[in-house]
Amino acid sequence: MTSPPTVKVDPQELPYYQPVGGEVELFERCYQERLPLMLKGPTGCGKTRFVEHMAARLGRPLITVPCHDDTSAADLLGRWLVRGGDTVWQDGPVTRAVRTGAILYLDEIAEARPDVIVAIHPLTDHRRNLFVDRHGEELAAPPEFMLAVSFNPGYQRGWKELKPSTRQRFVAASFDYPAPDLEAEILLAESGCDEKTAKRLVKLAAKLRELDDLGLAERASTRLVVDAARLIKAGMEPRSAAAAAICEPLSDDPEILAALREVVSLAF
Repeated sequence: MTSPPTVKVDPQELPYYQPVGGEVELFERCYQERLPLMLKGPTGCGKTRFVEHMAARLGRPLITVPCHDDTSAADLLGRWLVRGGDTVWQDGPVTRAVRTGAILYLDEIAEARPDVIVAIHPLTDHRRNLFVDRHGEELAAPPEFMLAVSFNPGYQRGWKELKPSTRQRFVAASFDYPAPDLEAEILLAESGCDEKTAKRLVKLAAKLRELDDLGLAERASTRLVVDAARLIKAGMEPRSAAAAAICEPLSDDPEILAALREVVSLAF
């Protein structure tokens, strides 16, 4: 099979991403073999940044679609619009990605409505095509096109869990929060904070992630820790920065927040 063409990009121009395993090679092989890829992992662990990094690395345009309850297949495929008395067709992001050979990233695919899942199924198997019923058009995906999706297996709300028939259409990779040394490197690169602050924030994040008895819906993400590091770098007092950037987004419950703030106080 002929590999899709790529454009060489200066490594210095790539969106920052710190590899944690073999995910870079996996993405490149999936792109080469025209296989759809599913990224599984908790909120804020780097899935979206990874896709941005890989799209730039491969020299391909990236079209990202955040999936949610109100997004319909028509929103993603396209619709007829009235402009100046004429009825014109406007491609949706999925159709545009297939037509232009972009990398299409459907973020939090489990949140999408069932009609969205059905619409993309032909893009995930040997057909690699898209049927735009409202336009009466069938598009064959070019070699450069790739479909990537993400979802959070720990955030399940009944029917929001992906069906096995959908999951088995993808090659998959599991993501998690990086090891302490790598997470500290990420903080240094993303925020410009000093090494001592980075190490303290990483230890704080590790302690917060161990608090299973609080019943938090999500653990403290690397994204939140980076935000705290940026606030501290900007001159904010560390405890206040950590409380605002990490504790407050995790819960609204006063008792839980008090417990989280206590952990922050021990860290700083």
